[in-house]
Amino acid sequence: MTLKLGVPSKGRLMEKTFDWFAERGVTLSRSGSEREYAGAVAGIDGVELVLLSAGEIPRELAAGRIQLGVTGSDLVRDKLADWENRVRELTPMGFGHADLVIAVPQCWADVDTLDDLDAAAAAFRARHGFRLRIATKYHRLIRDFLRDAGVADYQLVDSQGATEGTVKNLTAEAIADITSTGDTLRANHLKILSDGCVHKSQATLFRSRRTGWSDQMRADFRALCDRLGIED
Repeated sequence: MTLKLGVPSKGRLMEKTFDWFAERGVTLSRSGSEREYAGAVAGIDGVELVLLSAGEIPRELAAGRIQLGVTGSDLVRDKLADWENRVRELTPMGFGHADLVIAVPQCWADVDTLDDLDAAAAAFRARHGFRLRIATKYHRLIRDFLRDAGVADYQLVDSQGATEGTVKNLTAEAIADITSTGDTLRANHLKILSDGCVHKSQATLFRSRRTGWSDQMRADFRALCDRLGIED
């Protein structure tokens, strides 16, 4: 068996990942057309490239179908319960930076903190008879964060499109989403709570904690770590 390395299959994340490995003497390349999801690895033996969506990589790592994977640290934390016992962070890669934040309408002048949000949520439910809606793609992370902050009387609603537009479209009262600059939030008249940063994400190289590696796989993994300049 060879070590399988899962890498995002398109976009800036793929390009930046290819560049990061190339700077360390390992060349990753796509095989054939952009419709193919296999690739090649040069500069190190015993490693096979698999191209996947960034959202698939946490699941494949946890299942042991790939041994190594590059994806956002936010995705691993959101998609994998008890993630630290299922995968291990090998190294942050220095790109793909984004913050997962909670944002509310700018016109909510009295809501600046999580405590304010908790009070607003209670008042909203008393007035409207249903819980304040927070639109997000990151249900696990947001639920855990708000629980720890003591925020109640809210409901998470799933957003698979433009989360920032849900408040304007009256399908949510607040949002929790990834942002790099905050420009899109401001354009949609939203503000980030002063203590509403849930997680500072970046592209990260992970290792699966599933067992069953052969001696050769372990040797190839150590060689790869040496080449990349990281410690297992």
